[in-house]
Amino acid sequence: MIKRVLPYEGLLHEVVEHHGVLYIGGIVPEDTSLDMSGQANDVLGQLAQLLKTLGSDLSNVLQVTIYMTSLKEKADFNAAWKAHFAEAHLPARAAIGVADLGPGVKLEITAIAARQ
Repeated sequence: MIKRVLPYEGLLHEVVEHHGVLYIGGIVPEDTSLDMSGQANDVLGQLAQLLKTLGSDLSNVLQVTIYMTSLKEKADFNAAWKAHFAEAHLPARAAIGVADLGPGVKLEITAIAARQ
């Protein structure tokens, strides 16, 4: 059975679940005035909160795709990443450089996680 939750503007569902696997759509920072470190903490905090409401947590994240407008800021992102994920629970990930994510948006992430 496929479960879809959190519809957004008739374009998508923020989360689609199938057989206990959570497919999480794009998460962007709520405060686009922040630098990369701040936006990364914002986005990863949103992911943690969303997982909590779905009965999971960051230790169950399987894969993350990170879209960044400047790969030169990857080190700042990585510092925030390490603050949110325990080394024993690091997911697979990819960082992809993109031209534009919207005004002030430095990154967007998608994730796949297991439900606990």
